[in-house]
Amino acid sequence: MRHQGRITDWKDDKGFGFITPNGGGERVFVHIKSFSNRQMRPAGNEIVTYELRHDAKGRPQAGSVAFVGRQAAPPGPPDRSTFPLILAAAFLAFVAALTLAGKLPAAVAGVYLVASLVAFVAYAFDKSAARNGQWRTPESTLHLFALAGGWPGALLAQRLLRHKSRKQSFQFVFWVTVVLNGCALAWFYSGSGAEALRSMLGAT
Repeated sequence: MRHQGRITDWKDDKGFGFITPNGGGERVFVHIKSFSNRQMRPAGNEIVTYELRHDAKGRPQAGSVAFVGRQAAPPGPPDRSTFPLILAAAFLAFVAALTLAGKLPAAVAGVYLVASLVAFVAYAFDKSAARNGQWRTPESTLHLFALAGGWPGALLAQRLLRHKSRKQSFQFVFWVTVVLNGCALAWFYSGSGAEALRSMLGAT
């Protein structure tokens, strides 16, 4: 027997939430692995049908969950825009050029390269977790990697892995971190940041 309800509490980073039955009653636990169509992820407030099951402790949980009134969108054409690739490569080349010219410490270029690699790997792990219904990397962590200088790697991951590239709220915060990181680099390049770093090192 199938039941109908609404997803009222969904934690996408953890891959689970709850369904409130239409007729009232106790909320039903639902995991991302319980959805029949794994290509579509809930965002919250969707109406679904499900089979009522119980776990080993007798707690209700949903199985064979299906969305009501939603169909999988046909796959669109692949994103062929090369702008993200060009922007990331141009920025890293710019940092490398400033380093070779002696206008930036080599450590700065190293930070960007390492942070970009870490960010790319973090996106790849999060993409894999999203597909397999495993523990997700918090969006705040991905933004922190970008803010710390890993945004070129994050941008490459968004383009190549097609991950987090269409979520508008995520993209807004991501580009804010890019601007903030650029401002920090400009401040450092102006000499104020370098002088502050030398002062800190001299004080120690």
